[in-house]
Amino acid sequence: MVKLLDLKAITAMHGEEIKAAIDRVIDSGWFLQGNENKQFEEDYAKYIGTDHCIAVANGLDALYLLMRGYKEMGLMQDGDEIIVPANTYIATIIAITRNNLVPVLVEPTWEHLEIDIDKVEAAITPRTKGVMIVHLYGRIAFNDKLGEICKKHGLKLMEDCAQSHGCAWKGIKTGALGDAAAHSFYPGKNLGALGDAGAVTTNDPDLAEVIRALANYGSQKKYVFKYVGMNSRMAETDAAALDVKLKYLDEDNRKRQELAAYYYTHIQNPLITLPKRINDENNVYHQFPIFCEKRDELQEYLKDNGIQTLIHYPIPPHKQECYKEWNNRSYPITEKIHAQELSIPMNQVVSMDEAAEVVKVINSYHG
Repeated sequence: MVKLLDLKAITAMHGEEIKAAIDRVIDSGWFLQGNENKQFEEDYAKYIGTDHCIAVANGLDALYLLMRGYKEMGLMQDGDEIIVPANTYIATIIAITRNNLVPVLVEPTWEHLEIDIDKVEAAITPRTKGVMIVHLYGRIAFNDKLGEICKKHGLKLMEDCAQSHGCAWKGIKTGALGDAAAHSFYPGKNLGALGDAGAVTTNDPDLAEVIRALANYGSQKKYVFKYVGMNSRMAETDAAALDVKLKYLDEDNRKRQELAAYYYTHIQNPLITLPKRINDENNVYHQFPIFCEKRDELQEYLKDNGIQTLIHYPIPPHKQECYKEWNNRSYPITEKIHAQELSIPMNQVVSMDEAAEVVKVINSYHG
């Protein structure tokens, strides 16, 4: 069996260091908002290339707090519009609607799977206040044209970096390309915690101060509450583990890129489509998606032949029951992606022998 994701093996790569870090937390007797959080925030901000990093409880909170911060600063208000890719994970959309903002869904390109930047400007209205790009699958969703569009129209450029730890554009890491960014450290991510964890990165000191308060019940000073906030904290154990794994992130991503290069070279099946290959700097391969018109049949075939896979994602946001008012909308490219996508094993512990087995089985599929 070639596993899609072996978290035990991934953790074991640096297991002794992680255990030592957790022991340090236990011995300190300090489990929230302590030195481990401060150290990780400092190290991650330095890695990303921003002045500020605010550690929070999870990626959804990071997305929500980012836009909530702008609302508290008076830069966004109820009913304002946020342009967002139609084919993102539901969390991106939830964070927008929970803030009483309006998602404006824009199709991706079939070639790159990311938001179609050529369609962004046409989606801008007088109510548009920001663009939320999502670096889906670990692929870059930014280019210079998008930055110019946001600057021209005075829009906040926000990034959902849940799948793009270490990805970059012309030397600038995702998380530092726009005005602010949300990060998830869910265990299966390229940089994964031992449980849920997240962060916001930004160069805006005012936004950072507001988000930090909002995540602490709305308090900037003990028992004094400026905002109606929430409790969103990263555990000290997760911060300690993340700081260990951060040291190895670029090395782990290079292993993913080597694996991806093997897949691109050797997967040769006319029934299978691969996304356009892009520069390694622009793709850290959180997932390796392949596409097939008979996706469900292919998935069953791979399962029967010992290859684990997962669909990212079977139902697009506009077809979900929680947004039933959108169910009659049509986004053909998004729907095609969601109908055909299948993620195959992709991470730093997949061996080349296992990769060869994955390729052999995929190439033997005849539909």
